[in-house]
Amino acid sequence: MSKKRKTHQGRVWVGFDLGGTKMLAKVFNSEYQTLGKSKQKTKGHKGMDSGLERMAETIEEALDDAGCKHDQIEAIGVGCPGPINPEIGEIVEAPNLGWKNVPVESYLGESFGCQTIICNDVDAGVYAEYVEGAARGSRCAVGIFPGTGIGAGAVLDGQLLQGKNLSCMELGHIPLFPETSGDGEDGTTLETECSRLKIASEAARAAYRGLAPNLLSACGTDMSNITSGKLAAAIAAGDHEIENIVHRAAMLLGCGVATVVHLLAPDRFVLGGGLVEAMPEIYVDTVRRSAEARVLPAYRGTFEIVAAELEDDAGVMGAAAWARKKTEK
Repeated sequence: MSKKRKTHQGRVWVGFDLGGTKMLAKVFNSEYQTLGKSKQKTKGHKGMDSGLERMAETIEEALDDAGCKHDQIEAIGVGCPGPINPEIGEIVEAPNLGWKNVPVESYLGESFGCQTIICNDVDAGVYAEYVEGAARGSRCAVGIFPGTGIGAGAVLDGQLLQGKNLSCMELGHIPLFPETSGDGEDGTTLETECSRLKIASEAARAAYRGLAPNLLSACGTDMSNITSGKLAAAIAAGDHEIENIVHRAAMLLGCGVATVVHLLAPDRFVLGGGLVEAMPEIYVDTVRRSAEARVLPAYRGTFEIVAAELEDDAGVMGAAAWARKKTEK
């Protein structure tokens, strides 16, 4: 017996997450319940034209899974890696994909006959936390996601903080010990000192030197094997040097948080990503103590630092929610 095709009669919003390794489309109703979805590998579609075509195909598959037609779409939201130009709806550059100046809004808008809104993928995740997650009820919320790099975004009075010509909140590039060249590439930044890549590098060195026997037993000294979960397990097993490495990275991130406090005075910070999920007590508490110790006295006690509540697919929901916000009358 063939499976009966489901149908949905109401208005829907589509969220799309353009990742470095995958592209994910979801169809949501007004309560942000998932009606249909489709996930495809990004690999093999690095050319701009073929990539845009594949994005449209993935959305089409998600609509089919939801039993929806084009004329039911209220808006499409797309979370994009790298800097975007919100004024003209283009990806300025997506280094992992080899894309530059990609007209996402116009292409998908014409393909589906509806308005399309793009934002940075980290901004989308932060907006999801603002609408449905750990930042609910905030006036000004800042999300920080330490991973391979340091991603960040901010929401103020329901609006994503964006420049006119570029997305912003590149927190990872705050210089800590800058060199003199001024080209933006040299020197020590939050990202070079606080990212999971830095932590894994230091952890591998500690394992090689015999300072982290549990990590050495579980992962060897290959950085590619050192995941956030393995780091947390090594700490739980008694590798104090690994705990010191994570503590230092979180402490330095707290310095970046203090900088943001003095700039924006947010009432809530949301920390997310694999490191936070694997060791929330160590990581979040260290960032909190570091930030509180470094802000001016008047700012102490004016902000919270909490762990993200939503899962990895939060960005796709946040992209849909931002598109809804931007297009609703």
